[in-house]
Amino acid sequence: MGAFQRFARPVILAAGRQEGLRRTAERLPATRAVVHRFVPGESVADVMNSVDQLRDSRRLVSTDYLGEDVTDADAANATVEAYLHLLEALSARDEAPAAVRPLEVSLKLSALGQALPRDGEKIALENARAICERAQRAGVWVTVDAEDHTTTDSTLSIVRELRADFDWVGTVLQAYLKRSRADCAEFAASGARIRLCKGAYDEPASVAFRDRHDVTASYLECLRILMAGSGYPMVASHDPEIIDAVPAMVRENGRSADDFEYQMLYGIRDAEQRRLADEDSHVRVYVPFGTQWYGYFVRRLAERPANLTFFLRALAERRR
Repeated sequence: MGAFQRFARPVILAAGRQEGLRRTAERLPATRAVVHRFVPGESVADVMNSVDQLRDSRRLVSTDYLGEDVTDADAANATVEAYLHLLEALSARDEAPAAVRPLEVSLKLSALGQALPRDGEKIALENARAICERAQRAGVWVTVDAEDHTTTDSTLSIVRELRADFDWVGTVLQAYLKRSRADCAEFAASGARIRLCKGAYDEPASVAFRDRHDVTASYLECLRILMAGSGYPMVASHDPEIIDAVPAMVRENGRSADDFEYQMLYGIRDAEQRRLADEDSHVRVYVPFGTQWYGYFVRRLAERPANLTFFLRALAERRR
């Protein structure tokens, strides 16, 4: 991690926790306009327009209704209803059945009640199960997102329970966590779908690698474990070093194009997404939507200085 990013990343992530800054950002039309690079809109109709465009370019899609850390059961129930509405819209596309499902939704368990002080884990499991039942009827996959390290044990416990009934449920493992190699080995052996990402939260050195090179090395080692296992690796990275390493791992483990996929974020490296799709690789684009875009947007700025530079330049141009 470069000196600027080592300094800037925790500062930006701290800004994401400041309620006053969030309210200010959400009131600025210029900010909202720039955010559309990463978040195409706030409604199901907005996200479906993006889904249609991505599917027309032969890319797969994962949609995420933004929100996390809900503080009451009513908010968690509202999130469930939003996902059921989204799944209704996705099912209306009537995609042809395929071994690799072209449509997926991503869930954050903290948006489903995981952190509620009373029975939070049970409530999140029940809410996730309701979404999985509807997704199964719609022919849509579900992947459970990762959040900060304090939630990892709870999240993976819920995923194990969901997979007992829905073996196609996937989850996210974050390569910067020192525990992730062991988690990759467990889930690779069970045949799970695993989205492997580097990680987007500001974690302490006691649990996470902090140096950029160490994170990349951990990612590649975790990916080797997943590729050698019986599951379905999802390579969630924009890093050219990682993307370039994939073909050799695929060959070494006798995998075909249907045995793994690349994943990238909406609005980032679109040309690379198209290149990989044109080479007949599966490429899934993570498309978030909703009114709770601020925290997601801040994490995108923190991940790469280039994103922050883009945002500040675009904001300055729109203020002229």
